[in-house]
Amino acid sequence: MAAWGERLAGVRGVLLDISGVLYDGGEGGGAPIAGSVEALARLKRSQLKVRFCTNESQKSRGDLVGTLRRLGFDISEGEVTAPAPATCLILKERGLRPHLLIHDGVRSEFDQIDTSNPNCVVIGDAGEGFSYQNMNKAFQVLMELENPVLFSLGKGIHSFFFVARTLRRFYKETSGLMLDVGPYTKALEYACGIEAEVVGKPSPAFFKSALREMGVEAHQAVMIGDDIVGDVSGAQRCGMRALQVRTGKFRPSDEHCLQVKADGYVDNLAEAVDLLLQHAHK
Repeated sequence: MAAWGERLAGVRGVLLDISGVLYDGGEGGGAPIAGSVEALARLKRSQLKVRFCTNESQKSRGDLVGTLRRLGFDISEGEVTAPAPATCLILKERGLRPHLLIHDGVRSEFDQIDTSNPNCVVIGDAGEGFSYQNMNKAFQVLMELENPVLFSLGKGIHSFFFVARTLRRFYKETSGLMLDVGPYTKALEYACGIEAEVVGKPSPAFFKSALREMGVEAHQAVMIGDDIVGDVSGAQRCGMRALQVRTGKFRPSDEHCLQVKADGYVDNLAEAVDLLLQHAHK
């Protein structure tokens, strides 16, 4: 692997994952990952542009930012690219009325969306809402449509390479690993014979939207995340560089994945920021 100076040369913008990089969610708002508050502050004092790119689908952007600010992070709602507001734009553009299988915490993002007589389904990380009854209702809505449309708010189960180990779809909270939206998306895909449209990482359109909002080209940006598929593979397919942190959902086997290799592995965000501040402008 090339030296850090070569790997990070020319970086002008940094996309940051949130869960697993800045903090681990959980009861009471979760907890910051060691050194991440100070690391973000140093990064934002630098000349590098910073934006947050998350697949969070249990909290609205406002609630997520509120949680992070209470934990000490310098972050504003306008700096966050997230699946729910991006999905709302798509629904409006295409004249779609969704049946929502989502967490109550993110429902406010859809307040301005017409949900009467649904002609599509939007599925997110519904948590305890993933009952048989709710899943079956989403299935029935899709099966009644001549052209069923299913949107998954981030972390679709299908990936760019089909290896059993990559089909794990989970995230980390302070209480442990949690099953994510992917397996439920896969269930509806299988039952209905359709493929979901993923709004979130690793969708190229989602990364490109974040880059436009940050105002840098893909080759000038680096993604820092804990997910070998959603963060690393997705970013690299868009022409970005990607660093994987050994926090959050990272597993040691990620460093030996044959299909995807990060441009670098770091212990945490603090180490990543140290390297960026040392090498990015050279």
